[in-house]
Amino acid sequence: MEEAGFQSQSALSRASGVPQPTINRILNRSGARGPEAATLAALASACNVAFEWLHEGTGPMARRGADGADGADGASLARMQPVVVAEDGDPRFVKIKMVTLRLSAGISGFQADPEHDPGSTLPLDAGWLGRNHYVAERLVATRVKGESMEPTLYDGDIIVINTADNRPADGAVFAVNYEGEAVVKRLSRDAGDWWLESDNSDKRKYHRKVCRGSDCIIVGRVVRKESDRI
Repeated sequence: MEEAGFQSQSALSRASGVPQPTINRILNRSGARGPEAATLAALASACNVAFEWLHEGTGPMARRGADGADGADGASLARMQPVVVAEDGDPRFVKIKMVTLRLSAGISGFQADPEHDPGSTLPLDAGWLGRNHYVAERLVATRVKGESMEPTLYDGDIIVINTADNRPADGAVFAVNYEGEAVVKRLSRDAGDWWLESDNSDKRKYHRKVCRGSDCIIVGRVVRKESDRI
């Protein structure tokens, strides 16, 4: 904390997303068990130290920069992250199931069918989940279909949906059960109604639709995307 410039537990909490009482318990070595890997990953990222050093006490303390040197010699290097392969059992990653959403008209629930390969998963950084307070069991990953959300989302992109967040928000992107069909749209508020908007500029083909009643049920908010397009 001191070397990273954090003068208080509250400052570290704001930077990492880890609650201040949790940080206090770690520093005072209180509690029946040690902190979870996702918590340590978030703290390691905020303090710019290696996860392995903080979690296991092995390896160098400093997180390696993009050039392979210990630490970060500039603002640009400090922002860079090495590519890490997500292996089975690696505590730095949480695997989310890749699914195809199956919906019914007028029903708020949904069914998640395995996507092609029943064992297909998407590994996510445990620190990212911790910082955003996401619950892994409430996240699902699925593929985007169609061109309606280009250039934000392209056909074949993978999106992560937080099913715990289904409250409408102006300007946010959601997965929606629209008349029994799974669609991904941006919500907007206009003239007292919620509308489903496409990001595609061809509004004659992708015109907006009112989101109202049992014909338009929010499944969850889109919180992440994985794309081959740069």
